[in-house]
Amino acid sequence: MSAPLFADPDTRAIPLRPVWSDDLEAWLADQDEPARDWVEATGFRAKAGELCRIPGPDLTVSRVLLGMGRRTTRRRTRFAVARAARALSEGTYRLDGEMTVNDTEEAALGWLLSGYRFTRYRPGDGGSHPGLIAPRGVDASRLETIAEGEFLTRDLINTPAQDMGPDELEHAAHDLARRHQATCTVTTGDDLLNSDLPLIHAVGRASTRAPRLIDLTWGAEDAPKLTLVGKGVCFDTGGLNLKPASSMGLMKKDMGGAATVLGLAYMVMASGLDLRLRVLIPAVENAVAGNAFRPGDVLTSRSGKTVEINNTDAEGRLVLADALTVATEDEDARPDLLVCMATLTGAARVALGPDLAPFYTDDDALAMALAHAAARVRDPVWRMPFHRPYETMIEPGIADLDNAPSGGFAGSVTAALFLDRFVPDAVRFAHFDIYGWNPTAAPARPKGGVGQGARALFEALPKVLAR
Repeated sequence: MSAPLFADPDTRAIPLRPVWSDDLEAWLADQDEPARDWVEATGFRAKAGELCRIPGPDLTVSRVLLGMGRRTTRRRTRFAVARAARALSEGTYRLDGEMTVNDTEEAALGWLLSGYRFTRYRPGDGGSHPGLIAPRGVDASRLETIAEGEFLTRDLINTPAQDMGPDELEHAAHDLARRHQATCTVTTGDDLLNSDLPLIHAVGRASTRAPRLIDLTWGAEDAPKLTLVGKGVCFDTGGLNLKPASSMGLMKKDMGGAATVLGLAYMVMASGLDLRLRVLIPAVENAVAGNAFRPGDVLTSRSGKTVEINNTDAEGRLVLADALTVATEDEDARPDLLVCMATLTGAARVALGPDLAPFYTDDDALAMALAHAAARVRDPVWRMPFHRPYETMIEPGIADLDNAPSGGFAGSVTAALFLDRFVPDAVRFAHFDIYGWNPTAAPARPKGGVGQGARALFEALPKVLAR
């Protein structure tokens, strides 16, 4: 679905005032007697998400108070103002009261994001979404672009694998390319072997839906180069190392990395950033059939490195390996920044939970820029280490690399180290091990697919890739 836009600034709007419970008494003291009496009579205590509609002389709503809870709990909730967008009826509102620039931007973006509904299979669930006049001082167009990119990501992740296989993911990339005058080429099926993309072919060959590598490019050739690589495993059975039912239920989201880089690509292109953008998506379905790759197989990658398969359920790093090689093998066209995004390991969820996206990089300046950007746009990320002493864990002995080291320790770190083996040292590289799913509804983030890390990257890019 398309993201909502901000309301026409000339529209008659009802003031919406966020109020902290700590400040309620002081705020009431400054109000006229009718307003004070009304608020006290309704029992409004400014609890988190609580609304109080104050009538005017004509008995229509003249303003609305939104409870924010206690200030001591402020850091527990992102997009708190977005609670009002879900609770209010149709109408147009404007934010009232003093807020910092960051808080105002968070409130405005959260309002737009709260308008998301996944209605493909139940169109009547869309409902209405109240309008908000863009607060003074925010870049309304930029926030609308961010919301649209996020909605694209959510729609792609939420769509079941029956309607979001490698072919449909390719169509999504083509649609995005046409919309922004980008170029999109695709290598499919056995052509992957002819084009020396053996790992992508091996992982996807057992499916009736052909594996492929999607390659989208946009922007001036002499601009700073950004390459995004997104894991596009459209459904993951685990292969011959079959997942149990409890682990397979959410595997439609295993293309969350691809969905996230496409959402970020939309933000970049729609904003006209001064970049040479490339998006690489290995799109496959890890299925079970007689020709599926097997535990114990040794596969040769595009880079020439050999990989022993100790678990066919560790397939994401395989398809990403070939894509990372494509991204960096031409020394004259190597990106100034290479970013990989993937729903790669359960270990990352154990370490940081579903809401906090870990990322890996050896570049301290990039890590600092991402940390600052993430805090500013309320897109939490956390740096994790490429801990080199663990490299022995991914070296099996009979091949260059092991795709699934035994022992169960440091699973996210060893997966990141595996990917890093396919990136030359000279390339500035960051890998995100995202979850791509919001397990419980939260302000501006309904249960379901969600982008992680994209807003932080989008915020950081102008600084990180300045000419």
